[in-house]
Amino acid sequence: MSYDRTVRLAATDFDTAVTAVRKALADHGFGILTEIDVAATLKAKLGHDMEDYLILGACNPPLAHRALEADRSIGLLLPCNVVVRRDGDQTLVQALDPGTMVTLTGLDALKPVADEATARLDAALNALAAP
Repeated sequence: MSYDRTVRLAATDFDTAVTAVRKALADHGFGILTEIDVAATLKAKLGHDMEDYLILGACNPPLAHRALEADRSIGLLLPCNVVVRRDGDQTLVQALDPGTMVTLTGLDALKPVADEATARLDAALNALAAP
């Protein structure tokens, strides 16, 4: 089962990609609630060097509210995680597929929320991939 939605940005450096991801998400109704710089954390805590790797916790409050009304435990899968990371000479942008909420819970009541979140995330990712 695939659980991600991914675009590759071949000619985009990491910092430019992060800025573009923030804008694309905002343009499609998502705010950033959390930010985890995985590379910096692993360097500071373990002395481990790795490629640029950032996790953004994106949230669309109306969608989060609807999901929580359907299942209070769905907070375990919120916010929508979006990863921006280097992969060789490319930058990858990956979002957790919102359909995972429905698959994991088996709750049909979450399907409309997941469908709308998917449409919004796909639009944001497609905006990044556009020339």
